[in-house]
Amino acid sequence: MGVKAMLPSYELGFYALVVTCAVLYSGSGIFEASRDSMNRKAFRDGIKPGWHYFGRKMDVADFEWVMWFTSFRNIIIFALSGHVLFGKICSMTVPQHRAVMYMIYGVLAVLASMGLVYLMIILSHCLLLYSVALAKQKWLCYVAGLCCLASFKVEPFGSWQSGFVTGSFDLQDVLFYGGCTFTIMRCMSFALESSGRDEGIYSIFDLLKYNFYLPFFFFGPVMTFDQFHAQVSTRELRRKDDEMKNIRVNALLHVGAIVAVDIFFHFFYILTLPSDLKFVNRLSDWSLAGLAYSNLVYDWVKAAVMFGVINTIARLDHLDPPQPPKCITMLYIFAETHFDRGINDWLCKYVYDHLGENHDNILKELVASITTFAITTLWLGPCEVVYIWSLVNCFGLNFELWVQKFFQLGPFARLEAKLSGAMSRRIRAAFGAVNFWAIVLYNILALNSLEFALLVTKRLLVMGFPVSTLSIWFITYCGVQLIKERERILAIEEEQKSDKAKVE
Repeated sequence: MGVKAMLPSYELGFYALVVTCAVLYSGSGIFEASRDSMNRKAFRDGIKPGWHYFGRKMDVADFEWVMWFTSFRNIIIFALSGHVLFGKICSMTVPQHRAVMYMIYGVLAVLASMGLVYLMIILSHCLLLYSVALAKQKWLCYVAGLCCLASFKVEPFGSWQSGFVTGSFDLQDVLFYGGCTFTIMRCMSFALESSGRDEGIYSIFDLLKYNFYLPFFFFGPVMTFDQFHAQVSTRELRRKDDEMKNIRVNALLHVGAIVAVDIFFHFFYILTLPSDLKFVNRLSDWSLAGLAYSNLVYDWVKAAVMFGVINTIARLDHLDPPQPPKCITMLYIFAETHFDRGINDWLCKYVYDHLGENHDNILKELVASITTFAITTLWLGPCEVVYIWSLVNCFGLNFELWVQKFFQLGPFARLEAKLSGAMSRRIRAAFGAVNFWAIVLYNILALNSLEFALLVTKRLLVMGFPVSTLSIWFITYCGVQLIKERERILAIEEEQKSDKAKVE
């Protein structure tokens, strides 16, 4: 109820005004804090010389972002440009064998960048999981796959395998663990799809073509084997209407996002500020809330840029890869919170949806979510912060269902039935606002630190109560209403498309 309920335009305009003013006010506080802390000794490692003519230094606390655009920039451009040219030639000359050509290029690129020993380690894991798939027992595929994943994420097994790779360069660890862990997820997908296949098993050659597709190899996203195999096996390569135009537009948007983040980092030190808790504790509640929220938005932008660039190349190869993550600004439900849609799709297909079925049963949902977050913990690398992050997010996911079930009980259901659609939407948005901040507070654990998350929680819920707490809750409520309005419009558009398709 309330999904398609409409609110008055003046009410929505008021919500938009409140959110805009709050963002500007919070942003001004972060800007002033960034300007005043530019030369602090505690921030020397996170803030480096930047635009001297503007008198601004740059926040370089994010290792990944700096890595992509300094030491890894030339490698990315060279390797992916070569793949695009190679893929174009193959699609024009031998489209029926393009998957083989992609595999050959990927193997050579991995060999050139990481060496023969690394390639042998990857091939050994592929061969092991292929052998397990021959038994056509899904439980055995899960056990073998998770053990292989643990061999890279749990010490001393990870260091033991990485020790075989000779040589040393800045990106060796990043490429080693990235390529290995994504390989295990792909091999597990292959083994599980093969186990469920009635007509025998896919060949080892199919696994190698799937695993060594270079754009996905080191950093993902994970595309499940059934989707990849079906798409690369297509011999007739046809573009959809305006597909190339959309690819060019997306490419320009990603370039624009990169430039915007670079500008942003010269004026807002959102990554470095949380490292000094004494300084952050002097910020206003509004600035602190904006700082926590900004960290989640930035991490989404980073994921969207990385996967967006990779997905653009995949679309040039006539693939339909997993979509970029949904913006954190558009989220107030735990079930939709993810920064890597490829891993999310993998977990949903093979674990969460498999165990939780329709996600309506409390006990099955609990088992499914605990299992999913246990595997996610292993994927991220077991440590104290990851344990806490998994625990609170697993609780949040289940708590949503518990609250939903509670309010579906007779008295509450009858009470809501008496309300108008608009009032039901307002009540649901009030609960959604609480959920929104639960998502923010739970996820800054992994993005920043446990200490920063506890500081934000204490300031907003304890020391800031009731003024700051209720004010930020109301502003978030306004934001959730804007999200719901967008969802309402999209739902109507989907319904119109469906009706049009039925008529045709």
